[in-house]
Amino acid sequence: MIIGVPKEIKTREYRIGMTPAGVRQLVAQGHTVLVETRAGEGSGLRDEAFTQAGATIAQSASEVWHRADMVMKVKEPLPAEFEYFRPGLVIYTYLHLAAEPVLTRKLIEKKVRAVAYETIQLPDGSL
Repeated sequence: MIIGVPKEIKTREYRIGMTPAGVRQLVAQGHTVLVETRAGEGSGLRDEAFTQAGATIAQSASEVWHRADMVMKVKEPLPAEFEYFRPGLVIYTYLHLAAEPVLTRKLIEKKVRAVAYETIQLPDGSL
């Protein structure tokens, strides 16, 4: 599977959807991880840290979104990212769908498989 990590575009959001340690684990399991260039800078993580962990650096968000089978983000996709939605794409992020009816409709319309961090429960019932 190709897992893509684009740079967050939400205002004042500097985190990244995956750390180099996460890249290392996924690559060890046989996956390809594609990280947008400079996506980690807001978190103090340079491209070199991701390449040393086994990631490939993409030159644009478009490249990440188009090549990835699954996209991992921190925050919900914004309208500028809706153009990248396609059937079968998996998005793994905070979605806040109750507060985002337009996003909800777009995900359904484009047949995206969306997994919201905030809805995943552990065996003990905690989130």
